[in-house]
Amino acid sequence: MPRFFVSKSDISDGTVAITGADAHHLSYSLRMAVGDELSVLDGEGWEYLCRLSFTDGKRAEAEILEKRPALGESPVFIHLFQGYPKSDKLEFIIQKAVELGASAITPFESAFCVKRPKSDKIDAKRERHERIATEAAKQCGRGILPAVGAPLSFDAMVKAAARYPLALFCYEGEGTVSLKDVLSAHPDAKEIAVVVGSEGGFSEKEAEAARTAGLVLTGLGKRILRCETAPLCALSAISYAYEL
Repeated sequence: MPRFFVSKSDISDGTVAITGADAHHLSYSLRMAVGDELSVLDGEGWEYLCRLSFTDGKRAEAEILEKRPALGESPVFIHLFQGYPKSDKLEFIIQKAVELGASAITPFESAFCVKRPKSDKIDAKRERHERIATEAAKQCGRGILPAVGAPLSFDAMVKAAARYPLALFCYEGEGTVSLKDVLSAHPDAKEIAVVVGSEGGFSEKEAEAARTAGLVLTGLGKRILRCETAPLCALSAISYAYEL
């Protein structure tokens, strides 16, 4: 069943309004007609089963048949902080992180980042990343729209991650605790920050700064994972521990 995200202001008196690109997609790409059923999500955890009552390619309206809690959310709020990778790897990471339950994704710069964002392209890149997150959320049945944050410096990222009750700093160096042991020690966690580096990982100085700020240096096993594999490994482990 097709899924669409709308704002709460588009829902009133038992009717949902769909406008813009989604209305065009509904009419011309999906070729939906009056009477067809669709799923609408308000981005706040509610799903509405609807029946299309009007569409002209620019605006669509649907009658609400049922309102129910969206079932696609993790019981844990997960904020992924991802070091800037090369090429378009960040797009892949965002897509898969949304599928695996991340509620927020924020890129950051660190000492070993090979690629850094160009200041004149940050806004355009962020818009593209938000579209990727939205499409992934529709595809996998999420109940909220995961936020894609503006890029941070390493120091700002550490401060942001340290605000979470449990903040994991994925590190391949010495002095780490296994992810399995960390999650086992926090069976009731509700909010988790996950920090993953770029291709070059983290410097010892950065790892020590994270430890000093209260982040837990954790290992992801005996193998060295690519920067696009590491966040998916960590998110999958969190899903297994709290959701499956």
